[in-house]
Amino acid sequence: MNVAIPFSAQLINLFASVILLLGFAMLAQRRVLQLINLFALQGLTLCLSTVVAAVTTGQSHLYWSAALTLVLKAILLPWILHRLVRRLQVKGEVESLINIPTTMLVGIGLVIIAFNVALPISQLSHTITRGTLGIALATVMLAFLMMITRQKAITQVVGFLAMENGLFLAATSATYGMPMVVELGIALDVLVGVIILGVFFFQIRDQFDSLDIRHMERLKDS
Repeated sequence: MNVAIPFSAQLINLFASVILLLGFAMLAQRRVLQLINLFALQGLTLCLSTVVAAVTTGQSHLYWSAALTLVLKAILLPWILHRLVRRLQVKGEVESLINIPTTMLVGIGLVIIAFNVALPISQLSHTITRGTLGIALATVMLAFLMMITRQKAITQVVGFLAMENGLFLAATSATYGMPMVVELGIALDVLVGVIILGVFFFQIRDQFDSLDIRHMERLKDS
């Protein structure tokens, strides 16, 4: 007997699928500004998914989580990253350690692994968002793949922030999010971390006249 899936659950699954597709788009994107725009769009989609979960479940703290995600992930952090790119005069093209088709194939493999790992865990959950746990884990793994295959420091920061998006989606999928105090602490840590990394970017550029992290090997060799 087929069990009808509520419309709200279908909507949440749709938003989660869009987040995963944006993860693949970020993995294939070569231009820094477009990469930041995709991250902002991913944050906006995550906010909408959280709003639907809040309306469906009546969990009031999810409204605050959605507002925090909108302000931080869709507006403030992309704005800071855009300013960093302009101030640092980062080139449009982003070099990758491996070519894009190979990266995408590896990403597909990671998604398959993520869904198989998350399946037994999601079956233990009783939340309306439990179906998105595999997508959340896949988003984390795609963001990590982007971090280890990109050579520009600023793109690795975007990968780190996208990984945090996946972790937030996983928390919402499993337990309707984390306590507000924890979320505020994480948000503050992420914001301060990006600001500190922005200063670090200027130091790398002044020292090596480039943001390519391979130049950091000179310090190790010396």
